[in-house]
Amino acid sequence: MTDTTAQAPVLTGILGRAVLIGVALLAVLSLSAAAGLRYGLLLAVGIGFGLVLEGLRFGFAGPWRAMILRREPAGLIAQLVSIGLVAIIAIPLVTANGTELIGAHAPVGWAMIGGAFVFGACMQIVMGCGSGTLVNAGSGNAVSAVALPFFAIGSFAGAYHLLWWTDLGSAPVVALSGTTGVVITVAALAAVAALALFLAAPGTRRIPARLWFAAALIALLALANLVVSGQPWGVVYGLGLWAAKGATALGADLSGSVFWSLPANQTRIAQSVLTDVTSLTNIGIIGGAFLVAAWRSGLSARLPNLPARAWVGTIIAGLLLGYSSRLAFGCNVGAFFSGISTGSLHGWVWFAAAFAGAFQGIRIRRALGLET
Repeated sequence: MTDTTAQAPVLTGILGRAVLIGVALLAVLSLSAAAGLRYGLLLAVGIGFGLVLEGLRFGFAGPWRAMILRREPAGLIAQLVSIGLVAIIAIPLVTANGTELIGAHAPVGWAMIGGAFVFGACMQIVMGCGSGTLVNAGSGNAVSAVALPFFAIGSFAGAYHLLWWTDLGSAPVVALSGTTGVVITVAALAAVAALALFLAAPGTRRIPARLWFAAALIALLALANLVVSGQPWGVVYGLGLWAAKGATALGADLSGSVFWSLPANQTRIAQSVLTDVTSLTNIGIIGGAFLVAAWRSGLSARLPNLPARAWVGTIIAGLLLGYSSRLAFGCNVGAFFSGISTGSLHGWVWFAAAFAGAFQGIRIRRALGLET
């Protein structure tokens, strides 16, 4: 074999990766030129989320599963650290700039608690929360690719019926603010991390360096999202909006929904998804995960050999992920991560309810034959 022949695959790989980087940059620059710098930056932030989540294997569903089944706390603690880093800056920012920045604040109610529990179960069934489903679909995971469109439909339907559910009873919104809010939030996060370490199995207390790095990067991206968009990182609204746009295109009348008939939502339905902040970061997450998978040459079109009940369960779980997350005012990102990091009490209640649901979801996943 000549040196030229041996070098050909290497050069091809370098060229392919250069093309991937070029396409991502071109997408960001093109959107910036067409819609404005703000939207280009948000797409870049979304791509960054996808790169970190997939590239450094930072997630939510998997670490919860590891803690429940094997008492391995590393992934969960990395989540708590990232949330804490954001909270230190985000809570004072939102407090001082209430007219320009909003927090992920929502009321605690019966529907919210039930929705979080169902979401926690379903995310274990498909092994992906809101961001996880986007990442897994972008990297070529067939189960998530099937679940994603049904997640969007479920999010649309949950928002359609939201008022009926919230009328079952909700408490007033409780949000911590200022220095006191930061201290309480960080102390509570530290207490949960300490409990996770106390419960950890022997030899599992070390946190890998990649998770520390990922936690810091996710925090920086979340803060960038807050400053550029004026709102915390979220996922669920964008997915529901895609389904709402599809329903409208097919001639559906959304005037019967208090939520979708709101002027702000009607405007977003009429406009391009490329000017909706949540849609942009969602698209970026899918794109970033695709870039990592393509960079690693890990994309595959093969379907896993699963029984029919597993695919049916995936579809139902996808619908319930979307529906329940609307009732719960967000998923692991919009409620847990962004809720707690901007001082909302509902983020903590969501965490407790969803973690309880995860125990049930793990059992259901096994019964459906999704364990391979």
